[in-house]
Amino acid sequence: MDNGNQHKPFNDAIAHKQNIEGYPKASGGKLPLPIKLIGYFLFGSFFLMILIGVVGNFLFN
Repeated sequence: MDNGNQHKPFNDAIAHKQNIEGYPKASGGKLPLPIKLIGYFLFGSFFLMILIGVVGNFLFN
């Protein structure tokens, strides 16, 4: 397959978006490190609280 026509605009509206408004660049879906760490902390503590609650429910009931 030839990837040379991959960035060729489909119509005038697409060409306008690419030329005037700008074409977004894909960053590969990577988040900055501080946001990753906050996410790890929040989701990790959420699952840890659920695990402690389930184990505590079995032990103390």
